[in-house]
Amino acid sequence: MAKFKKKRSEPTPESNDSKSKIVDTIDIPETEKSEPISDNSKDPSNDPPINEIAKSEKDKKLSKLFWMRIALAIIAGAAATILFEGIEGEERRWVSIGFMIGIFFGTIIFAKAMNMQLPSSDRKKIVTQGIGSYVFLYLFTWIVSYTLTHLGDISTGINL
Repeated sequence: MAKFKKKRSEPTPESNDSKSKIVDTIDIPETEKSEPISDNSKDPSNDPPINEIAKSEKDKKLSKLFWMRIALAIIAGAAATILFEGIEGEERRWVSIGFMIGIFFGTIIFAKAMNMQLPSSDRKKIVTQGIGSYVFLYLFTWIVSYTLTHLGDISTGINL
């Protein structure tokens, strides 16, 4: 940030003047010249630009992958309650979490079969697309469906 200096003039020879004359001068430093922004498209180390049609097709496939994972999370969460009813205690929890991870790996294999043309910087999107929503919806659906199926078993709960 530029600092401005205030310079005062010499006091007047008559000291009985109630107001001294003050002259303000501002020294403005020269502005820095900015270098022109280089165009990265000429740099051969970057990925080639993707045309709009390929980009929209990539976005459609990523959207399809996201919504497929959301649907599978809801279905698998509800199915885990029914499938693992016979398992008791801690084992039920770990089997259900393993089931969730197995379904997720299945979606990764399906995504690779979709042959998405992603640039090298977006290769992680196959794994990370919708992972948070998948995990939380699976757990939410699993807990809610388990609670609703075992609601009448609790003597202090609401009987349906």
